[in-house]
Amino acid sequence: MNYPEPSIQVQVDISNPGQFFACCGLLELADRLWPGSEGYFNQQTFNINNTGNLAELIKTVVNTTISQIDPEDETASPIYFGKPFKLRLDWWKDEITGGTRLKVWAGSMRSFRIARAMQQAMEKIKDVERLFDYSSVVTDPGQPRKKVEPFYFDSRRGSNSRAIDIGFAPDSLSMSTLAYPAVEFFCLVGLQRCRPFANGSRRIFEYVVWNQPTSIMTAPAAVCNSFSNPNAAIYRFENAFRTDQRKHKAFQPATFIGV
Repeated sequence: MNYPEPSIQVQVDISNPGQFFACCGLLELADRLWPGSEGYFNQQTFNINNTGNLAELIKTVVNTTISQIDPEDETASPIYFGKPFKLRLDWWKDEITGGTRLKVWAGSMRSFRIARAMQQAMEKIKDVERLFDYSSVVTDPGQPRKKVEPFYFDSRRGSNSRAIDIGFAPDSLSMSTLAYPAVEFFCLVGLQRCRPFANGSRRIFEYVVWNQPTSIMTAPAAVCNSFSNPNAAIYRFENAFRTDQRKHKAFQPATFIGV
């Protein structure tokens, strides 16, 4: 089906759950900046209609003040986005609808510090259509000499993070490797409203790649295939443990399981 030329188009690997939910985050923030935005997937791109341009959205996101709501909780405080977005993120504390099962960070990892670092790292992105492919060693905005490891939403990190797969534990060696800041940041946003659905196992989830223009209000239903779109592709992934302590997790690459 032919749709109007999209205002925003981003290249995406739909088998990477971090990128998929980062697209949901893009749509969330685009709609808050330009009400009435609609998004959909088309082969290797995510498209948003009825908006301004992507460079403007990224610039606005980078310049937006985000704050740690609970100053006493550095590891899991809700996060607030100031104007123009006015958005609260706290899905990782949601035990009712399963948000807690999607949380990947633990221990000494500080959620607000990571979010802030990923936000500022996006300032260096030049090719906005490939913003999900931009990678860098991310540093703390307040302490530039200190490196910040990501949440591990991007499955390119997750698939190379488990000691059983690579032969050693990167965390144990205090290694700092490349992160994908746009994926990590926008996925954190996207999971507030759009969640994968559990298929019966505690750490196995599925999501549906919708292909028709959809608002952020109805996107959660599209992700769960509540629209019964016969052409929508279904993917399955694991939020797997990546350390021996079985606390820290990482999104693994998704597998296509049908339509």
